[in-house]
Amino acid sequence: MNLNNAKLEKVSVHRDTYPDENLMEIAFAGRSNVGKSSFINSMLGRKNLARTSSSPGKTRTINFYNIDDELRLVDLPGYGYAKVSKEEKSSWAKIINEYLESRENLKEVFLLVDIRHDPTKQDIEMFRFIQEAGFVGIVVATKSDKISKSKAITQIKNIAKVLKIENTDYIIPYSSVDKNMVDEMWMVIKDLLEYHNEAD
Repeated sequence: MNLNNAKLEKVSVHRDTYPDENLMEIAFAGRSNVGKSSFINSMLGRKNLARTSSSPGKTRTINFYNIDDELRLVDLPGYGYAKVSKEEKSSWAKIINEYLESRENLKEVFLLVDIRHDPTKQDIEMFRFIQEAGFVGIVVATKSDKISKSKAITQIKNIAKVLKIENTDYIIPYSSVDKNMVDEMWMVIKDLLEYHNEAD
C-alpha cells in the first residue's frame, strides 16, 4: 500500500453520496479540536491533505480518504463543540449514525481523545454507540507529546476507567510528530485488515 497515492476521494453527508463499498474502511471519531485532521495528515505523511483549523467543528461532513485503492480512512464530523446550534448538533449526529449503521465495508471505528484530559460525557456516549454498532472501539489518545511518559501512563488508566475498558491495549497513545507512533498505528491497522481479510 503506497501512502503517496492517498487522496481525498469523497466528501459526503448522506449515504447516497458515499463511495462504492469496494474497499475496507477504518473510521475515526472524536470531539472537535481533538486533532483528527492532524492525525490523518500524519498517518498519510501529508501536511494539508486533511485541512486543519483553529476553529473547532470545521469537519461537518464525512471525508473519505482513498489510499492506493486498497483502503479508506474515514474522518467523521467532530462533536461536542458548544458554539453550534442544537439543530446543527443533531444534524452531525444523524450523519455519523447513518454511516456507522449502514456501511457494510466499515471494519473498525477508532475514537480519538485528548490524552491530557479525561473523556467527556460526549466521548462516553460516542464510545458506547461505537460498541453498540458492533465494533471493538479502539481509543487513540492524541497529543501524547504534550505530557510526560509517567503522566501518559496515568492518563491511559484514567481513560480506561472512564470508558470502562478492561484491557488498556485498546488505548493507543499517539503523537502526530512521533514517527514511531505513526508506524505503530499503521501496524495496528494492518493487523485489523489482515484479520478481516481472513474472516471474509
